[in-house]
Amino acid sequence: MDWIDRNRIVTEPAVAPVVASLPHAVFLRRVATRPATDPEVRLGQGAFLVLRLVDLLSPDRDPVATDAFRYQWTATERYCTELEVEGPEGLHLSSLVHAIQDVHRLQEFKLLAPTFLAYALFLEEEGHYEEAADVLETLVRTGGERLVAGDRTAGLLRLGRVNRKVARFEEALGAYARAAANARAVGDRFSILLSRLGQAYVLHGKGNLAEAESDLRAVLEDARSGGFREAEALAEHGLGAVLDVKGQISEGIPHLWRAHELYEDEASRLRVLHDLGMDFLALGDTDSAERAFTEVTRRSMHQDELLNAMVELVNCASYRRDRLAFERRRQECEARVANMPPNILTDYCLKSGIGAARFGNYAKARALFREGIAIAARHGLHEFEFRIERILGGLAGCEAATVIEESAEAAPVVHSAAVREVSASLAALAV
Repeated sequence: MDWIDRNRIVTEPAVAPVVASLPHAVFLRRVATRPATDPEVRLGQGAFLVLRLVDLLSPDRDPVATDAFRYQWTATERYCTELEVEGPEGLHLSSLVHAIQDVHRLQEFKLLAPTFLAYALFLEEEGHYEEAADVLETLVRTGGERLVAGDRTAGLLRLGRVNRKVARFEEALGAYARAAANARAVGDRFSILLSRLGQAYVLHGKGNLAEAESDLRAVLEDARSGGFREAEALAEHGLGAVLDVKGQISEGIPHLWRAHELYEDEASRLRVLHDLGMDFLALGDTDSAERAFTEVTRRSMHQDELLNAMVELVNCASYRRDRLAFERRRQECEARVANMPPNILTDYCLKSGIGAARFGNYAKARALFREGIAIAARHGLHEFEFRIERILGGLAGCEAATVIEESAEAAPVVHSAAVREVSASLAALAV
């Protein structure tokens, strides 16, 4: 599956030059950026060892002696067994080690795919996009033609996705093209549609919105006529995102809702509900936005998704100048600050600061903005850093003009018939 994450910010931490020259060096970045006692360091080292082990199976190198392989496997297995107590990633690494042994013993390279694809998905969901790309590249390179065609195509589609997420657009296009070629060779029409979707998403990422929209509409038509429901849902979601960026939010909202209706998995439904919330908030319809975000908080099992929705509910409350709701929502977020990753914590400081300013508490707003800038700078979130600095720079003018009017009534929101229908459908979700 592929998708667009419109609000994601990816950063690349600085890495020592000596690390950058090593194969699978991306996993050693954890070593370079964290204390030696951090479990993440040991997990990064474990992943590095596992991927160096699988390199021994690569078709572009001479076969390794059985004793040499056994020696390296035993050392890697011992290290990764100790990592199992560190949580899900440790378990993934241990499974990889045992899969590699089975591949070497049986020469059945199809056994690589399930564990490698699962680990890559875990890394992607944790935001380790470049590490996920390294795992997928290793799978495709090592397995090559020895993989089952569907697994090879799946690996290339996911490689295209994670490269797109870190703005490696040419590499993403190359992976999508290879996936399409593999899919055509075995008549896999669904994977061909996914490849076309991925390429349209790349056009979106590069700012070519007109061509992205055209390609997505073509995929949508082919998916409908072919009965490929998942591809249809992804095309609808992509269209909603493109139209949003083009400023055609009202036109995009019905596409997003159609995606919500078509998606069969809960995670995708919740992603599109979050996007609907953002769009309704942009239109000034805080009631519909709050319904969407509240539904995400009610149903989500994914912490980052839940926290993002909670932060947006803080923003909704301040937007409609409901001070009581703002303080209640803010306190709910405060109870979870320790669980917030840097990007969400920075966004929370930003949205809370905006809320404080809306209610005339400029000293609190300045403190929150400065805290947000500090967090963003510390973690390399430069886009957030620049955005908050601009808002902080304009705060003095807002204070002098006293533009925040708590008693001011918001203008009534007027929607098209299609958007009103989506708003009513959101309201029905909570019934």
